[in-house]
Amino acid sequence: MKTKLIAIFYFLFTSGFANAQNDTSAYETQRNRINQLLSDRSNKFGQYDNSLRKRSGIFGLKTKKDMQFSNDILTEIVLTDNHIFTELKVLLDYKDFEKKDVETRAVTVESRIDNYMLTITRLQQENEKLKSESDRKENKENGMLIYLVILLIALLIAIFYLLKLKKLRKTDN
Repeated sequence: MKTKLIAIFYFLFTSGFANAQNDTSAYETQRNRINQLLSDRSNKFGQYDNSLRKRSGIFGLKTKKDMQFSNDILTEIVLTDNHIFTELKVLLDYKDFEKKDVETRAVTVESRIDNYMLTITRLQQENEKLKSESDRKENKENGMLIYLVILLIALLIAIFYLLKLKKLRKTDN
């Protein structure tokens, strides 16, 4: 019985561990995507900083082209920021889903364990009932055996007595 329970718990925990590894790899993939976006943003911000220093106009002034290039880089940074926020939302949603999934699995496993415990208790009670019934039948059989032995002894005594009486009558005749 213990080996069955151990096998069941082993199965439950190993299957949960395999799912946890898949969840962790998906989470890590999402984190790597966000880290790559942050790295891209950092590079774009460096480009923006360089474009602000660039002055290609007459007398070292900024040209319209320089300002447009800086604005384009700034637009790319904003788009990257929006993309980062979107990916962070996905990551947070994933973490919420993972948390709810773990809670659901915990409740499921807990209910299974409760059901197993109830089944074990019920089987133990049934086993005790069957043992007491078996003992009762065994005692009844032992009682019947004793009555049978007493009856057999009484029958033998009666036969012996009848034979003795018959012998006595033959000797009297």
